[in-house]
Amino acid sequence: MRGHLHLTASCYPAGQTYLRDQSFRAPLHLSKPHEDAGALVVNIVNPTAGIFDGDAIEINVAAETGASIVLTTPSASRVYRSRSGGPAKVHQTFTVEAGAFLEFYPEPFIPQAGARYQQKTELRVAAEGQLLYFDWLSPGRVASGEVFQYAELLWDLDVWMGDKLAARERYRLSPEDHSLHSLRLMHPQAHYLSCFVLGGGDLPVAELEALNSPEVYLGHGPLSTGGFTVKVVCHDSLSARRTLQELRKILYKSLSRQVPSLGRYM
Repeated sequence: MRGHLHLTASCYPAGQTYLRDQSFRAPLHLSKPHEDAGALVVNIVNPTAGIFDGDAIEINVAAETGASIVLTTPSASRVYRSRSGGPAKVHQTFTVEAGAFLEFYPEPFIPQAGARYQQKTELRVAAEGQLLYFDWLSPGRVASGEVFQYAELLWDLDVWMGDKLAARERYRLSPEDHSLHSLRLMHPQAHYLSCFVLGGGDLPVAELEALNSPEVYLGHGPLSTGGFTVKVVCHDSLSARRTLQELRKILYKSLSRQVPSLGRYM
């Protein structure tokens, strides 16, 4: 399956954000957006069972000057066992112009036993633009006894602030080598959270450090171009969700913004 989602968020003279351009193809579509706290909240929906090997999905989202948009998913994303030996692929680009705001807040990504998956992400933020980007990687279908039984995950991410590369991450995770060792060091069924904050205020060190606990191991650091990144290893899905809820509140406070409701339990 070849799917895509192309969105451009723009701003009326009165300050209200709207979708100036939208195009999507299965397996993705959009639910009806709603406004909250000055942002347009858009749910990206995949009504199929999930992503399969051979699937290729392209996502391009742009926030134009003055726009404020929150992208989220109403449920977890799943990638299934590869039957062909090949991967499922997702290539996503989020672009934020000066004076615009974009948040990407997905539900957990669940790679099932035998899954092969490649994700390439580009974050491009202009000076005076603001972006919040979250990732939540689960160890698999824990309730079914599948813990880190996927075949291979390839994760590429580039972060650009203006024309300067702010961060680059490349990692390959597979139970066939030692790549999962550090992830499982603290918790055998670890959930991994990652966040990038660009165009924001000061790093809220005290608030972030306060999230650490026996169930949560959190680190953070500044980017050379401004902004910062936060990485968290959590004991299980419950501690991951609690941490993500608190982390989102802290980061919105650091951006001097109200937290938009996602229209569900958090």
